Amino acid sequence: MALVPGGLYSMGAANPLGMKGGGNQAMEDCRPIHRVRVKAFWMDTHEVTNAEFALFVKATGYQTIAEKTPTLAEFPNAKPDMLVAGSVVFSPPADAVELTNFYQWWDYAKGANWRHPLGPQSNLKGKDNFPVVHIAWEDAVAYAKWAGKRLPTEAEWEFAARGGKTGNLFAWGNQFLPNGKYQANSFQGKFPHQDLGNDGFVGIAPVQQFAPNGFGLYDMAGNVWEWCADWYRADYYAQGKAAGLTDNPQGPSSSHDPGEPGVPKKVQRGGSFLCTDQYCTRYMMGTRGKGDWRTGTNHVGFRCVKDL
Repeated sequence: MALVPGGLYSMGAANPLGMKGGGNQAMEDCRPIHRVRVKAFWMDTHEVTNAEFALFVKATGYQTIAEKTPTLAEFPNAKPDMLVAGSVVFSPPADAVELTNFYQWWDYAKGANWRHPLGPQSNLKGKDNFPVVHIAWEDAVAYAKWAGKRLPTEAEWEFAARGGKTGNLFAWGNQFLPNGKYQANSFQGKFPHQDLGNDGFVGIAPVQQFAPNGFGLYDMAGNVWEWCADWYRADYYAQGKAAGLTDNPQGPSSSHDPGEPGVPKKVQRGGSFLCTDQYCTRYMMGTRGKGDWRTGTNHVGFRCVKDL
């Protein structure tokens, strides 16, 4: 783990529309920018890996949500043949598609889980040092508790990602490609059907393949999304702005996503190997993600923190 010293910073992000490489989403939930102070803490230098998660499972016998058969009580409108253990997997279409319907590149794969990230025919051979994926929020919490740690708050995560340089657009500076070199695992090519792998990786990458930020933290942008402790609310930052300076905010008491008001969601941060200026630029500092707290995918993982 690395020491994150804590301090005062401006949390959130400016509207990226019109910026070079800013993408096509205004990301209104990142504003208003507001002042936050966090205490010092320890943070994992990289995302929890398959090898680390395997030790937890071996020690506890833990079974992730993706490995359990869904129940009719949880999904009352589901057809019985769909109540099969599995998880959501990125499945790129063969050709270009309109980017208005993400169901065109996501599939529920029966048998997909952290041991079988692309479905039952896949495995973790040679991938001990890859981030563990298909981890739902409560799976991450269970691991963190076992390890004597916890998940970071959203405010802690962003402060850590900034690495002591609170005004930069990215974890490494203000240019996406300084000296023409990629600094994170993202998507190059034509989204979603053609990833050229110009950064050295097509899909997920092992941890620590790019330079760390100012706090010694790796992969605070790209590769896999990371769960935070907080519930997600699109309007939460307005509350922070109204309160003035906020000390160690713990997030809202409940979730609300206007796009899916009935689905409880937790905050995700950092973007993933699927982020691109053609669609999602949430590898930019201060931007936010969200996800159903009981659902994992093959581009969502986590890292932990520990109090001093």
